[in-house]
Amino acid sequence: MQKLQSLDYIVFFFYFIIVSAYGYWIYKKKQSANISTTDFFLAEGSLTWWAIGSSLIASNISAEQFIGASGDGFAMGLAIATYEWMAAATLIVVAVFFMPIYLKNRIFTMPQFLTQRYNNTVSMIMAIFWLFLYVLVNLTSILFLGALAVSTISGLNFTVCMLGLAVFAVIITLGGMKVIGFTDVIQVFFLIMGGLATTYLAINLVASENGMEGVASGFNQMLTQSADHFKMIFPKGHPHYASLPGLTVLIGGMWIVNLNYWGCNQYITQRALGADLKTAREGILFAAFLKLLMPIIVVLPGIAAYTLYQKGLFHQEMLDATGEVNKDHAYPVLLNLLPAGLKGLSFAALTAAVVASLAGKANSISTIFTLDIYKKYISTDASEKQMVRVGRITIWVSMVMAILISPFMGIDKKGGFQFIQEMTGLVSPGVFAAFIMGFFWKKTNSQGALFAIVGGFLLSLFFKYLLPDLVNLEFLAPLGFAVQNPDGIYTIPFLDTMGFVFLICIAVMFVLGLQKPSTKGLEIDSTMFKVAPSFAIGAGVVLLAVVILYAVFW
Repeated sequence: MQKLQSLDYIVFFFYFIIVSAYGYWIYKKKQSANISTTDFFLAEGSLTWWAIGSSLIASNISAEQFIGASGDGFAMGLAIATYEWMAAATLIVVAVFFMPIYLKNRIFTMPQFLTQRYNNTVSMIMAIFWLFLYVLVNLTSILFLGALAVSTISGLNFTVCMLGLAVFAVIITLGGMKVIGFTDVIQVFFLIMGGLATTYLAINLVASENGMEGVASGFNQMLTQSADHFKMIFPKGHPHYASLPGLTVLIGGMWIVNLNYWGCNQYITQRALGADLKTAREGILFAAFLKLLMPIIVVLPGIAAYTLYQKGLFHQEMLDATGEVNKDHAYPVLLNLLPAGLKGLSFAALTAAVVASLAGKANSISTIFTLDIYKKYISTDASEKQMVRVGRITIWVSMVMAILISPFMGIDKKGGFQFIQEMTGLVSPGVFAAFIMGFFWKKTNSQGALFAIVGGFLLSLFFKYLLPDLVNLEFLAPLGFAVQNPDGIYTIPFLDTMGFVFLICIAVMFVLGLQKPSTKGLEIDSTMFKVAPSFAIGAGVVLLAVVILYAVFW
């Protein structure tokens, strides 16, 4: 495979110097003032709508999208874009309903919401859950997959790549949320430009392999030759039904995945919590528009690789060490087809995605530990300066832990995208139930929230690991709620499991709330949910686009 050339390294170092220099400049500028915790963790009042929107996308798009989603594009096609397009619709819901509740009630961290709405016990348990999830699942998988991709493309040693990505991310993170927010604008520019370059050349290659020219001709060939890869909804019996079970992506578990991720996740909401409501909403709307474009960058290359593979190209390159086709090779294989310079740009895009996600995740770990554990339980009289210092130490510690743990998590065996979705899915239903009931039903009490968070996690483990061995779930197959695994055992698709666990949590919370109604409801009134006319128009365009995309590629 062709490795990076001199021009590629020049392009890459140009990106590296711009991001580092800009981040350092903002850091020094901010250091001259007396930095506070709200500045360090939230960049209060200083992020613009375009910085918020860019930062949301830069933090979200990482190696698991570039490598994992492209790999799933190769294996199952456009259907995997549901994670992106349904997220665009979800972001509108978050902007309209979730953000005004957080901002009106001065909520800056997710555990703080749980303390304010329920009690310290619920908050403490959830803070520990999140720290484990962020370090053991998210930080490790982003770092591992990122290093694997960078190593494959550059030819550099895997451990060197992992250390390099970690140090680069820490440099950005130590400057606080403002540095992350504004450097993410540059990261997104490289991410989109490099991603579009890869897609353009991949589709162009499809055209040239069929004796044609131009992206339009290449895309038409993909539609013809890989028609089975342009279906958004899988019917029962489809080989990939277990991953994306039919209408569940429109009316079931996919909403729980997205609403929990975009609306109840410190890592994401942190970007908008330091702004006023108008700016936060505009930033989230901008992110929704960018989400609509993401499948062009992270899914279409995989489908192009599949089309070329069908034509007999790079059969050898798609094989792993055991001689099996590895879908996650699709994106690195395409990058190695790029000409010098453009490969450097795409390499920078991939690195930007990884570093931005690492920085955002590390900052969130730092925020939760410092504000919700250290300040509340370890040093209640800690000064602003002390808390910022603890926040920075936490960033270093979490990154070192991720480096040490990631090789032992089996991320390379499961596939990064699936690994993150399934592990996060064990916690998501209960957490989302605790948030949504806490928002909109005043009687919801702390016992119900505790059941949702702890009981929901245990229920998820039960559905995943115990239920299939205890009960023959074949009776659910005609309804589409069970599929056979390679061992012939019927299991419930994980998106449907999330839906079932969520409904059980809601039912139990409702019963417990009726028995002992809470008196700790949040400050909410209907005027909070009114939106500006410009936002309403933008939101309408996003939702209409999602409807059209599903109608065209149903």
